[in-house]
Amino acid sequence: MCAAEKNGEGLGRGDRLPRMVTPPPGPEARRLAELLDRYEAPGVNTLPAAFTADGSAGSKREASATPAILWREARGANVVDVDGNRYIDLTAGFGVAAVGHRHPRVVAAARRQAGVLLHALGDVHAHPLRIEVARRLGEWAPVDDPRVYFAVSGADAVEIALKTAALATGKSGVLCFDPGYHGLTLGALSVTSRPIFRQPFEDRLAPRTVHRLAYGCPATTIEQALGSGAIGAAIVEPVVGREGVLLPPRGWLTDLAALCRRHGVLFIADEVFTGFGRTGQRFAVDHEGVRPDLLCCGKALAGGLPLAATIGRAEVMEGWRTDGEALHTATHLANPVACACACAVLDLLEDGELARRARALGALLARRLARFNEFSVVSEVRGRGLLWGIEVDHRDTAYAWTGAALQQGLLVLAGGPNATVLQLCPPLTITHRQLLAALDVLTITAPGAPRRSRR
Repeated sequence: MCAAEKNGEGLGRGDRLPRMVTPPPGPEARRLAELLDRYEAPGVNTLPAAFTADGSAGSKREASATPAILWREARGANVVDVDGNRYIDLTAGFGVAAVGHRHPRVVAAARRQAGVLLHALGDVHAHPLRIEVARRLGEWAPVDDPRVYFAVSGADAVEIALKTAALATGKSGVLCFDPGYHGLTLGALSVTSRPIFRQPFEDRLAPRTVHRLAYGCPATTIEQALGSGAIGAAIVEPVVGREGVLLPPRGWLTDLAALCRRHGVLFIADEVFTGFGRTGQRFAVDHEGVRPDLLCCGKALAGGLPLAATIGRAEVMEGWRTDGEALHTATHLANPVACACACAVLDLLEDGELARRARALGALLARRLARFNEFSVVSEVRGRGLLWGIEVDHRDTAYAWTGAALQQGLLVLAGGPNATVLQLCPPLTITHRQLLAALDVLTITAPGAPRRSRR
């Protein structure tokens, strides 16, 4: 590894192409992953999937999964691992780095605020930036007469939305759609679709209050469910993210929102993944002009720091008013440094240029990825803006593809209930050159695909 790479100078503005110095996971990644596995609880560690510390086969994850690396540094659309390999990132850190990893304006905002106030007093004593972020989120969100309830994660924002609906309507029933991912805390877990997440905790959930329908189902089916009168809220991802990148049928969200209004049911849009320009609009509901009663956002909001929010109509939010202690809160609610970073992110998104880039690059992806339908392992390609999914025939195919791409310096994840969908979710700042290079890597590493560029 050259001195420039070791000192992080090889990232430039995060607009570089891959540079591989050792096959991943390299020796340092393996060493550190073993240490992490020793100290961290199982189930969330980064132990390399197909390797042990000595490089032999067999590990604590199934061998077909992509070997894990450890990140050392990131900027723009680039990530450098602990062994000095430089990658193009098509994950954006689960969508968090929408404005790019370590954006200079976000970093500058964090540094300034860290020198002034690192922590306030949660729900008791606020700070000026909390007011500013709440005001700006209200202006941004497609919610009438908005009020903001801050959260510390996307799942927390969903919890707040579900609790808000219960307080406002007096009804415990919730309509959700499968597939859908809303988080793994108990309330959010109850409306998350994948059974493997729910089954170990079923006795602590409330399955009798949750009504499940297929995502994109006919309006008549929704009407029948809402007609029971037991449902107080319907929650949906305007574009399904983690569970396979699924687009709703044209007009479906509009119909859903209208049915909710007709039956006095609160419409909750989970935009944790899709918000802040990801799909080419500020929020994914904007593609149909839908104005939800409650909107959950997070991930990209603070550019890398944990901050989320539920934005709801003032009338609906009145249910939280109390003379006593807050009914839902957190110690780090609206952390000052996270709020400073959120202001920087909203500044960067304000003129709409990044959303326009997402639309333009999304059009490029649509053209280029359409050719992937010629590959025998690909069953469908779908997406919008800079959120795309390539569905393949089997999880082993997906793991083989993401693993081969990793060896060529491309970070891409397999998602969906059966891990059969390659998810393309790059930073909105990814350059045209980087995106073309990433597509070339996907082309030459596709199992059974022609071994040549399709540019």
